[in-house]
Amino acid sequence: MYQPRTYRHLVRSPGLISYEVIEQETDLLISTVSNLEREARVLARELRHDLANYISLAPFFATSLEPIDVPNDAPSIVQEMAAAAKVAGVGPMAAVAGALAKSVGEALSRLSPEVIVENGGDIYLQSQQRRLVAIWAGTSPLSGTLGLEIHPEDTPLGICTSSATIGPSLSFGQTDATMVIATSAALADAAATAIGNVVGSAEEINRGLTIAQGIPGIKGAVIIVGDKLGVWGDLHLCALPGIPNPQPVP
Repeated sequence: MYQPRTYRHLVRSPGLISYEVIEQETDLLISTVSNLEREARVLARELRHDLANYISLAPFFATSLEPIDVPNDAPSIVQEMAAAAKVAGVGPMAAVAGALAKSVGEALSRLSPEVIVENGGDIYLQSQQRRLVAIWAGTSPLSGTLGLEIHPEDTPLGICTSSATIGPSLSFGQTDATMVIATSAALADAAATAIGNVVGSAEEINRGLTIAQGIPGIKGAVIIVGDKLGVWGDLHLCALPGIPNPQPVP
């Protein structure tokens, strides 16, 4: 079910032009050096068309909760999703938002040296300057108090969030936010689902972080359950301006 992206009024991308591109269930906020809305819309439409056509021929692709193999001649977006899902050990639709953000972002990066594509909390980021990505975690008291500091030399990368308490994503866990940073937004998306699925309470945060460490291609993870926080990886986590720095769980 579609949910309005009310958090977007807080988004700032200094030096870039921001615009929304909506194609059916795909709702992107894109920031680039120049206005590439027309090009982005064509890309999003083509990707959705390719995905829908494949699903019409292979309906199980849209329903499987486990990795599945796809033929070599499958559309690139399908192959991207299947590959990420296989690494994370989840169904391919767990990677759809991240894969769409990545595919659109990579294509636009040929036209703009800086690109940010946000797709329902899943982000593709290519930047030439320091960026701060806020962490939203529903009703958790930590929601909106923390940010990830991203340096240009670390991009391009994917930053994706799964939650059991906000948004339409399917999760078998109870995290308010499971954020994953990875070399690929598709992988980050799939991994956030896989990690979030195993965290049923604050006491299981460390279990989720252990799972994160075992998924190749992941740079780090942040897990929030209520007022508890767990962090793993080479991340620059900071309090947002004016907010005291919360303490992670032991």
